[in-house]
Amino acid sequence: MSKHDFKQVLEPTPFHARVDEQCMVKNWTSWNGYQTARVYDTLAAEYFAIRSSCSVMDLTPMEKYRITGPDAFTFLSRLVVRDISKLQAGRVTYVLWCNDEGKVLDDGTIFQLAENDYRLCSQHHQLDWLLLSSLGMDVDISQETHEVAALAVQGPTSYSVLTEAGFSGLSQLKPFRILQTNLHGFEVMISRTGYTGDLGYELWTDPANALEMWDAIFAVQHLYNIRPIGLDALEIVRIEAGFIMPGDDFNTAETTVRADHDRSPFELGMGWVVNFDKPYFTGKRALIAEHSLPVKRRLVKMSVTGNKPPADSFLFDGKNGKRIGTINSQVWSPILKANLAMADIEYRNGMKPPEIWAEIYYQKELEWRATWAECRIVEKPFWSHPRRSATPPGQY
Repeated sequence: MSKHDFKQVLEPTPFHARVDEQCMVKNWTSWNGYQTARVYDTLAAEYFAIRSSCSVMDLTPMEKYRITGPDAFTFLSRLVVRDISKLQAGRVTYVLWCNDEGKVLDDGTIFQLAENDYRLCSQHHQLDWLLLSSLGMDVDISQETHEVAALAVQGPTSYSVLTEAGFSGLSQLKPFRILQTNLHGFEVMISRTGYTGDLGYELWTDPANALEMWDAIFAVQHLYNIRPIGLDALEIVRIEAGFIMPGDDFNTAETTVRADHDRSPFELGMGWVVNFDKPYFTGKRALIAEHSLPVKRRLVKMSVTGNKPPADSFLFDGKNGKRIGTINSQVWSPILKANLAMADIEYRNGMKPPEIWAEIYYQKELEWRATWAECRIVEKPFWSHPRRSATPPGQY
């Protein structure tokens, strides 16, 4: 047996040599068993790199599964709640999937790479559920998390940076489309996807090419402000964009211990993904039954007045009223100058509460204090920019 370094608890990604160089504060965490940076330098600089220039994030730890075979489409169509019959080679779509009770297990993206050839990306480990769901089908499912190195390149100048770095063909790449290209003689797949709500791309290649791809992007740093970003900056922008995070904003069906603490797509405000016209999919009967009833609770986007962080705050239908929910995740938005939150709240007879107040506890000079803050439900993303979908992208 080779000697094992017991000081190394987490696996390094193919980009780790560069990531470790640039991670000045050494603020690490675990993401699917990989050593991942929470912050490289300062959170403010990383956030504004996403919103004002160009950011680069190591996406390798994201769970990735290759699904091939004659029944690949049939399997995926039965797995997810969305109609994917119009998905074609070279395209990507957002999906989520449920258990038999119609409760969400995870969400992710499906990439159709070719006929009967797909990649499914998810937040959490899903191999066991995928294999169980494929029984009786002629389909091959393999985990390729460790076989694919991935970078997210996001921000207003991301198109200009990648073009200058030598990636060709991006000018006509539309959102949720895939481009097969090459750089310095090796293959790179680029998808116009991301988790920031801004102009951006995700780059996928063999781990052997990882460092060369990273270096090619940062080689044009003399022309553009390019910064690596960690998970903390991503948390801010994904909430600004209104994207949900399984395990943070809601309990997944696989991990929920107590009854009624898991959530359906309708309870997450994701009913627009569910298609009852498609053939049978896992959870369809339960979701049809739920859809005919008034919604009892919803995960909602909220703005919270004031500047006190409402982390984990209880929500009430008035000051000192009845408790109706909890704030699950929250950030202060530097660009909007507001407290933004994802909150799970009770609905009455299918209607949202007429008013919502958060009871916020905060510490000031070693003394705990309490205050009330009024909350407002927001239906659309807190932040959105036309450049996200502009084709060709503008030169910034």
